[in-house]
Amino acid sequence: MLFYKEVSLHDKLHFYQERMGMTENYREVIKQKLTLLPDQPGCYLMKNQEGTIIYVGKAKVLKNRVRSYFTGSHNTKTHHLVSEITDFEYIVTGNNVEALILECNLIKKYHPRYNVLLKDDKTFPYIKITHEEHPRLEITRKVYRDKAKYFGPYPNAYAAQETKKLLDRLYPMRKCRTLPEKVCLYYHLGQCIAPCEFEVPSAEYEKMIQEITRFLGGGHEQIRDELEKRMLDAAEKLNFERAKELRDQIMHIDAVMQKQKITSADVTDRDIFGYFVDKGWMCVHILYMRQGKMIQRHASVFPYYSEAYEDFISFVTQYYSENPALPKEIYLPEQVDEAADLSQALEAWLKVKVYTPMRGTKKHLVEMAVENARMALQEKFSLIDRDEARTVKAVENLGSWLGTPAIRRIEAFDNSNIQGTDPVSAMVVFIDGKPARKEYRKFKVKTVVGPDDYETMREVIRRRYERVLKENLLPPDLIVVDGGKGQISAAVDVLENELGLFIPVCGLVKDTKHKTAQLMSGEPPEVVPLPRDSQEFYLLQRIQDEVHRFAITFHRETRAKSMVASRLDSIPGIGEKRRKQLLKHFGSLKKIKEAVLADFQPLGIGIKLAQTIIDALREEDTAVESIIQEGS
Repeated sequence: MLFYKEVSLHDKLHFYQERMGMTENYREVIKQKLTLLPDQPGCYLMKNQEGTIIYVGKAKVLKNRVRSYFTGSHNTKTHHLVSEITDFEYIVTGNNVEALILECNLIKKYHPRYNVLLKDDKTFPYIKITHEEHPRLEITRKVYRDKAKYFGPYPNAYAAQETKKLLDRLYPMRKCRTLPEKVCLYYHLGQCIAPCEFEVPSAEYEKMIQEITRFLGGGHEQIRDELEKRMLDAAEKLNFERAKELRDQIMHIDAVMQKQKITSADVTDRDIFGYFVDKGWMCVHILYMRQGKMIQRHASVFPYYSEAYEDFISFVTQYYSENPALPKEIYLPEQVDEAADLSQALEAWLKVKVYTPMRGTKKHLVEMAVENARMALQEKFSLIDRDEARTVKAVENLGSWLGTPAIRRIEAFDNSNIQGTDPVSAMVVFIDGKPARKEYRKFKVKTVVGPDDYETMREVIRRRYERVLKENLLPPDLIVVDGGKGQISAAVDVLENELGLFIPVCGLVKDTKHKTAQLMSGEPPEVVPLPRDSQEFYLLQRIQDEVHRFAITFHRETRAKSMVASRLDSIPGIGEKRRKQLLKHFGSLKKIKEAVLADFQPLGIGIKLAQTIIDALREEDTAVESIIQEGS
């Protein structure tokens, strides 16, 4: 059984004392700057110790809002944000509309870590009819001013893909990105008019584009009726094969359109927003109505750090900056009095009518969105509470199983190599049962030749904990190595006999299927009878899977770079210096192979050597392809 030296506790206290000293200096600077804040609207940018912008907010009165972060009490989440703030800047604007737009632009520019609500929501997909001689349909998440037609946004990629599949069956537009030399399978299926083979008049494309536009604009029922008439005509003429094709197309329209849930009397496109807050978190729920029909919904859950309604409006602003296809109307829930002009600012910027319904069906729709937001947030809390309770309990019990004091910080190691080539190692850190990814570390093995896992472990443990001692870093409460007795003994020998550190070490042994099977600890190492269905075992399994993933990823990156280097080094006339120049200039082997002779001139490489490089890389690829074909 292994124990800490008392000095490790002293090191921890020293670390926190230094941190507190630095914090006091930053607080004095902030205190002085708070007295200079103006009574005007604008945006503020919070910075951490490295000068990185970690939060962007807006305010009607900058002085009141920014001061509120540094006075009074906060919940744990906001306190964590404030504890990282060491400086701030502000930008004064003329009014709330300008502040709203500026906040949106600053978040898109800096991607602050604590503005999760505004930067994590992905852009939604659109269906696009390209503006080309031979147009085609495609799914895109970017809207450009390229004269193409865009329809959407669709709440999820599946809805967009299903609609595009249906349109591909109904309208035989071009499917290939580049025209092939001869007709493809789509032509034989009747889903392409083959502009690669036949002359297609622009009027035919125009007719299809108009029908697709009508379909996506809500006219699918009319198109369905037309298809049904054509199906009956084909059946009367005994053309049953064509009638069957038309019947299948009608069935596809019904399948895609039957998902619509709620209808209204008019055919106005609306987005209905609702939000709910609890425990420092917000859920925004959006209901999408198109052509008077409710077609989909979308929920986003995130922590918020300002006033609830203001952060909600910020979310809506950022949402439409990323998804510029606007509905005719936007419905928002009832607002608080002091933020009443925010919805007006949003309306002025979007140039779309923004309503806050007070009665009737429209108010009912907003209440539905709010209720959905409440349920989504409660569901998230239930999952978090259950998972956190299990994880905390597992961490608490793990020390009891190992016979050690309480465990908070765990550092785990894994080695990776292929028959000793490009050996690397990786370390992951878990604090209170959760990964602390900023503290992960990678190691290129320097002293070990060949596949020697024990010596690799000794080198990596030595390098890591020499640095812990030298830089006065916080030591872990437990070290986890990938392996059994040999790896544990190697780590313990370096820690105790070379570095004088007494840190508990345990090993995770895998079975034949490369799954975590046993926990070993102690000196000499013995199996710890930890039940495989326990939360403690599950926690260790997660740690081992994570460190293995991290090590394998690092090894693949290292091996890929090594393979690139070896391919270039084998070419006569290419040394280390030229290899680095080539890779820096072109970026990859693929781009070197695709280059023309003139592309090498800026590097001072003549035509003869340039041709040698291109030929060597292409010949090598041809040889590899021949081997593959022979093997198959």
